[in-house]
Amino acid sequence: MKTAIVFSTKHGTTQKVATMIRDLAPADTELFNLNEVKDVDLAEFDCIILGGSIHAGTIQKSINKFCAKHMQELTTKPLGLFLSCLDEEKAAAQFNTAYPEVLRQHARSSKLTGGEALYERMNFIERLLMKKISGKKESFSRIDRSKVEELASEMFAEV
Repeated sequence: MKTAIVFSTKHGTTQKVATMIRDLAPADTELFNLNEVKDVDLAEFDCIILGGSIHAGTIQKSINKFCAKHMQELTTKPLGLFLSCLDEEKAAAQFNTAYPEVLRQHARSSKLTGGEALYERMNFIERLLMKKISGKKESFSRIDRSKVEELASEMFAEV
């Protein structure tokens, strides 16, 4: 099953999760970072996994645009959705606003994969806000590998 993992990332966490998924996927799986490619021809893929992250309460605009542009194809193929998000209390609500309901209903797998605060990749204001919110002064990771493995298992069980 030829699979496309399409994602957008701000500080690299979503790319890290996408790579973790690819490492658990069949050999014919490709990564597409929407920060580096303008669009992806989904016609050549049998399965699509889409991922983004939450910053200031919203997902990247590139993910919103991608979903709007490819809604028809995304609802006719096996679909996986994941969201990188640090705020566990708000994560489910943010997931519901990040992806359109029609995609959430169609998805074979939907996972909240945790997140990271990578201070070395943040600007001054982002670091200040993160320190205030988290109380931590250094980078930290809360990526949930078990959720990544669950997504891969649910998406590739038939392969």
